Amino acid sequence: MRQLRNCYPVLAFAILLAQTNCFAAESETVSFNRDVRPILAEKCFACHGPDTNQREADLRLDREEGAKDSAIVAGKPDESKLLRRLTTDDPKERMPPGSTGKSVSDAQLETLRQWIAQGAKWEQHWSLLRPEKPPVPELAADAGAVNDVDRFILSSLQDNGLKASPLADRRTLLRRISFDLIGLPPTAVAVHAFAADQSPDAYQKVVDWLLKSKHFGERMAMYWLDVVRYADTGGYHSDNHRDLTPYRDYVIDAFNGNMPFEQLAGDLLPDATNRQKIASGYNRLLQTTQEGAHSPKSTRPSTKPIESATRQRVARRDKGMC
Repeated sequence: MRQLRNCYPVLAFAILLAQTNCFAAESETVSFNRDVRPILAEKCFACHGPDTNQREADLRLDREEGAKDSAIVAGKPDESKLLRRLTTDDPKERMPPGSTGKSVSDAQLETLRQWIAQGAKWEQHWSLLRPEKPPVPELAADAGAVNDVDRFILSSLQDNGLKASPLADRRTLLRRISFDLIGLPPTAVAVHAFAADQSPDAYQKVVDWLLKSKHFGERMAMYWLDVVRYADTGGYHSDNHRDLTPYRDYVIDAFNGNMPFEQLAGDLLPDATNRQKIASGYNRLLQTTQEGAHSPKSTRPSTKPIESATRQRVARRDKGMC
């Protein structure tokens, strides 16, 4: 009994701490883009999103006007059809349907409830928002900031009670820059030259030198070629070889030549030069088959896999997963 009485203060403190955390969570502003959109995108958009062929009940939850017309009552979560359908015990009314294998967790439901209670403020997708230049944080002269990026980072560290890591030595700094820009370690000659260069612009000079390297285009092209699924084989059962190296080299040259992205993505074919025709090699990077009796539709180039993969990556980033 004495041991149990000794536990009372600990239990009381734990209960008080839990209540404090609950109050803090309830008072925190829920962001549509950060907190709500990822839930709706994962659980609802397949049937209530932009795809007209898959849309059910003529309900769109990816548009503010569609959601607030019938599913969401701003400021009144208990009157919102969205929450009723997500929490009902009736399997015929419950959303998402059991056939989808999806479910909304208690934490996600609470996020939706708080968002609606706070007024269901809608936000455009981050990619559609006009960038705004924030004010540069002011720091003490001895804070160690060299540029504006440093000031933002150091300000955030201070707000969270953290300190910056020690400055990297020349060898480590060059190694990081080299891997970032060309994907290769620096040579011994480059390391010694950078360590010996004590001029104020030594860092900028080595960055410019790496940007002029042919390996810079190879490094940057890797991401682009991954998105368009570049491969030297057809990818089907026979996995036959196909020579699309001219397109690979075109992308590398485009980055090394600092070609604008809108041109890299949008060269047109009428009266095209050989170089522009090579740029269209992207349309050949789909899975192919050489067997007979296949549908003409199966050979039609499709951008859906690329669009889907890109959307999934954006969604994962929005959730903080990458």
